[in-house]
Amino acid sequence: MSAAAEGHRDEQDDREDREESAGEQYVFPVPPRGGWTADDLDRIKGLPPHTELIDGGLFFVSPQTLFHMAALRLLENALAQQVPEHLYVVREMTTKLGERDRPEPDLMVVRESALTGPEQTWYAPEDILLAVEIVSEESVQRDRELKPRKYAAAGIRHFWRVEKNGDAPVVYVYELDPATGTYAVTGIHHSRLKAEVPYPIDVDLTSMDRRRGPAQD
Repeated sequence: MSAAAEGHRDEQDDREDREESAGEQYVFPVPPRGGWTADDLDRIKGLPPHTELIDGGLFFVSPQTLFHMAALRLLENALAQQVPEHLYVVREMTTKLGERDRPEPDLMVVRESALTGPEQTWYAPEDILLAVEIVSEESVQRDRELKPRKYAAAGIRHFWRVEKNGDAPVVYVYELDPATGTYAVTGIHHSRLKAEVPYPIDVDLTSMDRRRGPAQD
């Protein structure tokens, strides 16, 4: 075989390899008999970031929107700046609610005593004082109904749900009713969020749209 023919075959093989690689599909993990458990979430290989386990099923998140990012940053910064020393603000980590439930709130306020080290991946509901969910288009039902119901059943006392109203955030604030074991709304905040629990917090919600001014010398 000539060198030209050999070179042509190599190019064809490379092209076929690239086409085969481009056609590869993600292989979803096969659940064991009885379904996934909360402990499995740390062991399943190849999961996308921020995968949640709810009722034994895996839920993957869509690409983050600008609104979601901006609302998350605003609330995280405000909570962290005003948090007491005995509490700690964490973002996008999971809570283990039971054997088959391990959702990931966008933000949580936890007891600082619950921190165990840099390899920690979840928090127990009894250590969570506040869970915050920023509603996304693909997770409306989970964020409005399913996850709050599970947070309440697990005894997480305070819950905030953040909705998009135009380009601005609206924060729905809930507190656990010990008589019913469900959340009761205690306020709906449009331009300013002021609350006394789980600690005194004051957030200017309109500041989410403000851009930084020119750098100061």
